[in-house]
Amino acid sequence: LTPCENLAPRLTSTLVVFFSLYRQVRERLKQQVAEMKEKFPGFRPGLAILQVGNRDDSNLYINMKLKAAAEIGISANHIKLPNTATEADVLKCIASLNGDPAVHGFIVQLPLDSDKPINTEKITNAVAPEKDVDGLSSINAGKLSRGDLGDCFIPCTPKGCMELIRQTGIQVAGKRAVVVGRSKIVGAPMHDLLLWNHATVTTCHSKTSTLAEEVGKADILVVAAGKAEMVKGEWIKPGAIVIDCGINHVPDSTKASGKRVVGDVAYSTAKEKASYITPVPGGVGPMTVAMLMQSTVESAQRFLEKFQPGKWNIQYNQLTLKVPVPSDIEISQSCIPKPIDQVAREAGLFPDEVELYGQTKAKVQLSVLKRLKNQPDGKYVVVTGITPTPLGEGKSTTTVGLVQALGAHLHQNVFACVRQPSQGPTFGIKGGAAGGGYCQVIPMEEFNLHLTGDIHAITAANNLVAAAVDARIFHELTQTDQALYTRLVPSVNGVRKFSDIQIRRLQKLGIKKTDPTTLTNEEVNVFVRLDIDPGSITWQRVLDTNDRFLRKITIGQSPTEKGFTRTAQFDITVSSEIMAVLALSDGLEDMKKRLGRMVVASSKRGEPVTADDLGVTGALAVLMKDAIKPNLMQTLEGTPVFVHAGPFANIAHGNSSVLADKIALKLVGKEGFVVTEAGFGADIGMEKFFNIKCRYSGLRPHVVVLVATVRALKMHGGGPAVTAGVPLPKEYMEENLQLLAKGCSNLNKQIQNAQMFGVPVVVAVNAFKTDTKPEVALVVKLAKEAGAFDAVECTHWAEGGKGAVALAQAVRRASQTPSNFRFLYNVELPVIDKIRLIAQKIYGASDIELLPEAQQKVVLYTKQGFGNLPICMAKTHLSLSHDPEQKGAPTGFILPIRDIRASVGAGFLYPLVGTMSTMPGLPTRPCFYDIDLDPVSGEVNGLF
Repeated sequence: LTPCENLAPRLTSTLVVFFSLYRQVRERLKQQVAEMKEKFPGFRPGLAILQVGNRDDSNLYINMKLKAAAEIGISANHIKLPNTATEADVLKCIASLNGDPAVHGFIVQLPLDSDKPINTEKITNAVAPEKDVDGLSSINAGKLSRGDLGDCFIPCTPKGCMELIRQTGIQVAGKRAVVVGRSKIVGAPMHDLLLWNHATVTTCHSKTSTLAEEVGKADILVVAAGKAEMVKGEWIKPGAIVIDCGINHVPDSTKASGKRVVGDVAYSTAKEKASYITPVPGGVGPMTVAMLMQSTVESAQRFLEKFQPGKWNIQYNQLTLKVPVPSDIEISQSCIPKPIDQVAREAGLFPDEVELYGQTKAKVQLSVLKRLKNQPDGKYVVVTGITPTPLGEGKSTTTVGLVQALGAHLHQNVFACVRQPSQGPTFGIKGGAAGGGYCQVIPMEEFNLHLTGDIHAITAANNLVAAAVDARIFHELTQTDQALYTRLVPSVNGVRKFSDIQIRRLQKLGIKKTDPTTLTNEEVNVFVRLDIDPGSITWQRVLDTNDRFLRKITIGQSPTEKGFTRTAQFDITVSSEIMAVLALSDGLEDMKKRLGRMVVASSKRGEPVTADDLGVTGALAVLMKDAIKPNLMQTLEGTPVFVHAGPFANIAHGNSSVLADKIALKLVGKEGFVVTEAGFGADIGMEKFFNIKCRYSGLRPHVVVLVATVRALKMHGGGPAVTAGVPLPKEYMEENLQLLAKGCSNLNKQIQNAQMFGVPVVVAVNAFKTDTKPEVALVVKLAKEAGAFDAVECTHWAEGGKGAVALAQAVRRASQTPSNFRFLYNVELPVIDKIRLIAQKIYGASDIELLPEAQQKVVLYTKQGFGNLPICMAKTHLSLSHDPEQKGAPTGFILPIRDIRASVGAGFLYPLVGTMSTMPGLPTRPCFYDIDLDPVSGEVNGLF
């Protein structure tokens, strides 16, 4: 900005004010960017510049912008499309940049230099308004014209002009301003900007007949007409501020190029009249670039404010409670879920981190962990229970009630992380697992059925392994070494080449060759023959349906199998080791390694045969590539939920995925909460949560919530048997404090079990309408006397989150106390010692007894190198002991270990205590009798 000497003698040199202002803006922006990086490590404001074609002037302007961005610390990306690009090509590129969370500012360099017809306005309007740092979209232009200056981006040239005007010290309000030119890029927005800064504004254009007269009235004159030296110096009011936005070329024989650059104002005469005037070149242009940088930084600041980890702005759903409480499906369908993309935004997820599966469920990309790697974790809470009745004691309901209370009522950031249920129990005897009453994950029918297909992916992957096992045995029985080798390593276009997975097998065998033609006959033999012992096969086929008649089958009866038959079985899908692998993996790479390590059988030499040996690892990873992404849903009150993985709680560890927990802990932030649930009672699900899941994840829990019911405690006190589908005996309907007090021995033991791991325990007494106040009070009293941090009555089933507020407050207090978490055992201990520790410390046994088959497995697995894996006890959930009829807290018993099996990929050994089936059967009257579909509305009816 040039102060004209005749009117401002105190300012002595051309451009002093302008360069000073430019430096100030640049240094301020550099400081702001540095502060962002310090507060959010790894973060940088991002600017994208989209160019179509290769115009020289556009290249010059873009280079100026890239240079300025680099000086300030902005990450600038220049995307260049050829001049053959179509409108669809440009729009596709814009859509990609709109969804890129690393891009905060985004401009389309104009003009578009394309051979194809492109609608410029359509292109500029396609840029997301929140990233439109050029301010050219109709939405930003509309906000500017309405005066919403704090909620829009202003085009950079008018914004720079305004900064220059302010630097003169003039009071804009009340002054007469004239804008010459009405383009959408400069003239029109300049008019609006001056108007909303309270100047009296006149816009002149090509049809203005009294241009000189209007210019002569201006205290502030902004010229953007695109016509060389159109405004004459004699037109200008003495003392006026003149901003010249023009860039024009006129002939000049004294210049090497034969031309020189001039503005829209006749500078030589205008400077004699104006108090301040911008030179051309070097005036408005650099300030335009500076304002582009400023808008980009402002956009990045807005982005951080909106998506700041740990800072949620969430809309909760209001429940309309009814008495009596309607069925679960009625409640679920009476609530209108928020769009799942809204839930994702509220929880701090970016659009490109979410894959929508309709309106109510989505998958979340694992990339969010990388983005939030420097974000501190929130508080980690595990919900478990006392030894349950066959009816269950409401752990899922309590989990949902707790998160609804923490979120919708105490306004804490909170995530629930729960298992995905199997369709077997859903259609069998148990029904759904979405919670119940006014504490549900919704829509419950989506939750309980296919969800996003993860269990189906596991079924496909598991059965591919099973097919590969039997096919390999068949081919090895029916072919010579050379025939096998020819088929395993075929010649393609005259070239034989090992695949990557075959190279790994060669390395495992100690064969350091990569050329298939160089293997000796002996090396070919060991390479092609897995020599699987059919009697050692532990890998079974699976199906996600309860079908008792598949518990034992004979396969290979077709004549085409040439007499190779064997006895096999189907298990339920959620018992597959692949489900446990999914639950314990911390990323794609880890999952792939675990899949490859899965042991399916032993060779006749006693060596483990893995999925990698079968050559199937890569295919399994491909089948599971989407299943590894956690599923996002919501509760009735609108708090976010991750539904991911659903391993059995007996032969597996019974907990939802490590990945869901890790992502949730980052999203909730330091003061937030993640509540997850462990299957069955504390002696099973909680013990495995600590000793297996936390060991592999590296996560450390803050609080244990132990769910208890008066009904279950009366059963442990000697009450009659509780049977699903049969009305409760009268002992459970009437007050009986003596029976209840006796049954609290189980509660006491489970509190002690949690305390062995150094974590505070809060007891949630899940109250039923048949419970009396003295009964609930007695449980609360005895729980506190047993060492619980606190014990509270919960009525969340009937009241939603409101009924769990006291529990949420207790959990919040408990989370602030020191947690001295520790494992029960060192994995380096011998297998027998680890089993004995669990049996004695957690179950109350006096000792263990290994039957012959179990003894043989200890020797085998130790020899095979699996002896240092954690232990995953497979026993009944209906008693602390191995006998489901022993209630309360039995002691002094010998725990029989019938067999031991290995889930090497998942990473544990599972001793079998007693007998159990991994393929449930259907009852006389399955749940599917009550499930139906309305053919008109498409709604699911019935009870889950």
